[in-house]
Amino acid sequence: MADIDEAQWIAWYQSLEKPLYNVAYRWLWDAAESQDVVQEAFLRCWRIRDRIEPDTFKALIYRTTLRLASNRVRRRKLWRFVSFAGSDRDAGEQGDDDVLAAGALRRALAGVAEPLRQVLVLSELVGLSYKEIAEIMRITEGTVGSRRHRAIAELKTRLRAMGVRWNEN
Repeated sequence: MADIDEAQWIAWYQSLEKPLYNVAYRWLWDAAESQDVVQEAFLRCWRIRDRIEPDTFKALIYRTTLRLASNRVRRRKLWRFVSFAGSDRDAGEQGDDDVLAAGALRRALAGVAEPLRQVLVLSELVGLSYKEIAEIMRITEGTVGSRRHRAIAELKTRLRAMGVRWNEN
């Protein structure tokens, strides 16, 4: 593997930070979150710098940025159901619909099989990577992905059965 020095990282950052920010912003439409995604992408790549070939870095950093932005968008969907339940608002400020949807979410999550629910909570609510979840649960990353997908599908089905509309935005 190539020995990439700090000067090379600085040069990469200076040349790619703005284009990566633009990509993340077009995905997230949030300036602060887009900056966070770019920083996290560079940090993740820095952690594996001993395994990176310089000629593949640009593709890697773009893939990492897009994956991180996509993960944040997916998390937003689930947080729309959860945020009001754990928000800083007083119970008196919560609308009846908020309270009903929060209860429906808790009941729906409780009905999801435990291995699926564990992956869903770790990925969507805690924000762990597939690799981190795989290490925690001692399963493969592919199994993490398939369990997450099945858990979301089951959660949607359970919520619809309870009369809660799943917001796809």
